[in-house]
Amino acid sequence: GELLNLVSKTVSRNARESEGRQRRLGTMGACLSAPPPQQQGAQYRPPAVSAAAARQEALFFPDAAMPCHRWMRGQRCTRKHCDYSHQHTSLSKLVWRLGEARSTLDVCVFTISCKEIFDAIVAAATRGVRVRVVTDDEKMQDQGSKAFNLKAQRGVEVRNDRNERSHMHHKFAVVDGRMLLNGSFNWTRSAVLTNRENVVISHDPYLVADFANEFNRLWEEFKYNR
Repeated sequence: GELLNLVSKTVSRNARESEGRQRRLGTMGACLSAPPPQQQGAQYRPPAVSAAAARQEALFFPDAAMPCHRWMRGQRCTRKHCDYSHQHTSLSKLVWRLGEARSTLDVCVFTISCKEIFDAIVAAATRGVRVRVVTDDEKMQDQGSKAFNLKAQRGVEVRNDRNERSHMHHKFAVVDGRMLLNGSFNWTRSAVLTNRENVVISHDPYLVADFANEFNRLWEEFKYNR
């Protein structure tokens, strides 16, 4: 009886040690830049916050680096030495907010040259969202301007101020008529990485309505400027 108990204990101990080795081996070689396990195979999501904080949020720039595109898509980064960010940034949060659009996306900005933001706008149009963009006529012609490229995108309507004496200098967007993105932030790569900027995200119905009315007023005013 004692011999049988000894054999049983030895087998159990060996099984536990083997299971422990397998768990340790399973974590070896994992990409350190990969997103958390819950994000694997899914689109990027910002860090969890309270319901109140999710409705009112402030983003501040500059970011330390541009976000890794594979990480943003919830995929593993395969670069051996990736210089892009693999954590939540102000830009990644802003792009995610634009990605929430399901019916309408009204963008009113001085200039657009950030590819990540451009891609988010085009993706919204591809989903069937009605996308309208108001921008400055001079900045549309700048080298590297994405606002000009948006005119060629199916489902995206673009209008400008066509005014040589002043600028259309707003920097805001209204998502689905219920969320406002507004601040000093120019939608450019240089603003992401070098400027002291901010974006306030608000679901306040009065603020959203005021900015939606301003957008619609400009949209009507610039109806011949395409």
